[in-house]
Amino acid sequence: MTQVLAVDEHAAWQAERRRAVTAPTGNLALVETRWGADDPEAALAGQPGSVTATRLKRHNPLTGAEERGVRLWDADSAAIRAFQGIDTYAYDPAWVLEARYTEVPDVRKVPFQHAQDAGFTRDLPVPGDLHLTLAGRNYTLNAFDDDGPLLLVFGDPTNGRDTYGSGRFLFVERIAGTDRAILDFNRAFVPPCGFSEHYNCPMPPPQNRLAVPVEAGEKLALFNH
Repeated sequence: MTQVLAVDEHAAWQAERRRAVTAPTGNLALVETRWGADDPEAALAGQPGSVTATRLKRHNPLTGAEERGVRLWDADSAAIRAFQGIDTYAYDPAWVLEARYTEVPDVRKVPFQHAQDAGFTRDLPVPGDLHLTLAGRNYTLNAFDDDGPLLLVFGDPTNGRDTYGSGRFLFVERIAGTDRAILDFNRAFVPPCGFSEHYNCPMPPPQNRLAVPVEAGEKLALFNH
């Protein structure tokens, strides 16, 4: 891929990200999560016409019991109105890295702490390991199965300085028929909890914390307030 094409594709990705987070059920539209509720129509009572409701479920991190809830999304939320864009590093081909992927033979779950779980962890399915060498250091990274794609939750020294404080997300591109995987850190993105406090995002486990500042991808959501 030529540098010009790569830059153009990166710009298209940035534009798509902006459309996604400002969509009627995008990250910026989430205004409330009601656990214990299971009737979207009832949740809409008294809400403005810009609000929609959807169901969701989770497993309680302590008991393992299934819990149901309703989320409210406002296409005219205060966050959408104040949103100015996403500050992003310039595209840098040096941050398109290759890793070796090794599958595990059995189902394996790895504990991930979540931002609002008061120190408790949730076990997420990690089907294999990503072996990455960066700045002379070897890492074994855990990306979990995000209903199909592999999602890497990682941290680095830019967090809290230039980028979102609790880490960033990156979808892993596996090369079919090989043990190769591409980590294009230019597409590292701010997690949903960087746009709405009503998300509860997984945080990077120790093995996913990189010692090198990853000066690529998204930095922070920008707001006019």
